[in-house]
Amino acid sequence: MTHPIRAIWLLLVMFGMMNAGAQSPPVKAGGSAEEIAFKKAIRQLYGIKESAWTRRDVESIVTRFYAPDAVSVGEGDPNTLKGTKQFREAYTQLLEDITSVRIESVRSVVNGNAGWDWANFYATVKPEKAAEYPPSPVRILFLFSKENGRWICKGDIFVKGKFDGPL
Repeated sequence: MTHPIRAIWLLLVMFGMMNAGAQSPPVKAGGSAEEIAFKKAIRQLYGIKESAWTRRDVESIVTRFYAPDAVSVGEGDPNTLKGTKQFREAYTQLLEDITSVRIESVRSVVNGNAGWDWANFYATVKPEKAAEYPPSPVRILFLFSKENGRWICKGDIFVKGKFDGPL
């Protein structure tokens, strides 16, 4: 099993290799057209995930939010999720235990066809399942790739706590 820090490092290296030929520099605070478009696209993806959660729609989460080769790791979770099959199995259980979620973007960065977003992930866990999950919210880093003109989540990593204030 890959150590969680090593897994996220590999994801970041992958994004760096995907963007090796990109012409645009990383976006700074202020908001270029590229950054504004990215933020709009990921807010739409977050909306898909949040509303699919409310409807208990596993398929929308695993096929419209995540890429088929996505990877997810998290503090305290001994498993590394890899690919649609494992995401489907995990989200089937998550949707049973967690009644709703909300994603609050804290800082976004985009460079060509790669982008990432630090966010606070709020979850309402059923009281009888609360001991099995970290306290809400958790800090999460979502990694995105623009494929065939569409943004898709390639993976995420989460740790306990909340981002306070701007990063």
